[in-house]
Amino acid sequence: LFGIVPRMQTGLDRIAAGFDHGLRKRRVALLVNQTAVDAWGRHAVQVFRERTDNDVVRLLGPEHGAWGVAQDMEPVAGGAPDEVFGVPTVSLYGADKASLRPRPEAFDGIDAVVYDLQDIGTRYYTYAATLALVMEAAADRGVPVWVLDRPNPIGPRVEGPLLNAGFESFCGLVPGLPIRHGLTVGALARWYRERRAPGCELTVVPCDKHGRPAWVPPSPNMPTVDTAVVYPGLCFLEGTTVSEGRGTTSPFLQFGAPGLDAVRVVELLRGRDCPGVDFVPTVFRPAFGKHAGQICQGVYLRVFDRTAVRAVELGAFVLHALRTASPGVLGWRTDAYEFETDKPAIDLLWGSAELRTTLDRGDDVLALLEKAQKDAAGFRA
Repeated sequence: LFGIVPRMQTGLDRIAAGFDHGLRKRRVALLVNQTAVDAWGRHAVQVFRERTDNDVVRLLGPEHGAWGVAQDMEPVAGGAPDEVFGVPTVSLYGADKASLRPRPEAFDGIDAVVYDLQDIGTRYYTYAATLALVMEAAADRGVPVWVLDRPNPIGPRVEGPLLNAGFESFCGLVPGLPIRHGLTVGALARWYRERRAPGCELTVVPCDKHGRPAWVPPSPNMPTVDTAVVYPGLCFLEGTTVSEGRGTTSPFLQFGAPGLDAVRVVELLRGRDCPGVDFVPTVFRPAFGKHAGQICQGVYLRVFDRTAVRAVELGAFVLHALRTASPGVLGWRTDAYEFETDKPAIDLLWGSAELRTTLDRGDDVLALLEKAQKDAAGFRA
């Protein structure tokens, strides 16, 4: 079985197939979660133990933990062995902002850090920020970083706006990166090295650029590829008082709030140019998160052409429709967001205050989106 080469190979598949990676018999820390599996379903811990004679010294767990159990912004304890392989685990998402960057002792006794997480091509999906912080910290300790590349599941399309200086956070650490960047995680690592961690000794084990491995949900609220496709825009709802569908079986594919005029929102959205999706009224009751236990009138998104979806535009149109149809329902989130308290969450997500101020003035978002796309057109990795 293991002599068969799969048609589509990730970086981990290449390691398993004997790629001359220079890591044999080395002590490694694996920055992984449940998505770090090869084409045959073997976890990276198994691959490195069995195929490369590595000593897997520890696991580094991103947000949601090394097995993707914790909910968004839920602190993850470290120190204990992981539940499957018994490998000591260091959490990179604890109870405060300082926990996001590995402490120097996380690199004790290792020869390399190996990163294998399924990203979803979106600036504020936090595995991207974790990669940048690990590269920076590893460079300080002189420890090489190996990134096992995986395809970007939402494709190469780029959508702005770019992150503005002064709005850096765990939702986006490096100014100049678009919301939807179109990069694989390996290409993103190279971009980070040029701008954030020039001292990082980086090796990218390539993946096939075409095709997509079997989907493994990379976090509790990213259950399907359709979810990932709309996420770059529908995540704007995290910066509002409207539910983004957390606490239901369709996060980011439905949204709503008590008292929302869902029929009017659907009418407004169908009047926009929103390729690849359709909208239907719905009703849901979140088990947790915003409006937990309350009946929410809302809208469900039906994705029928993933390649056509312009998610950032879609998200801006959704916010405008909410403000137009039910102005008393859409408010801005004001509590701490990814450990930041000095700026509204919506500003951190958009990368500036422009989306919020545009909507607060009652203006349409078309001019703002045109500017965002002009900025994105100049993005080069």
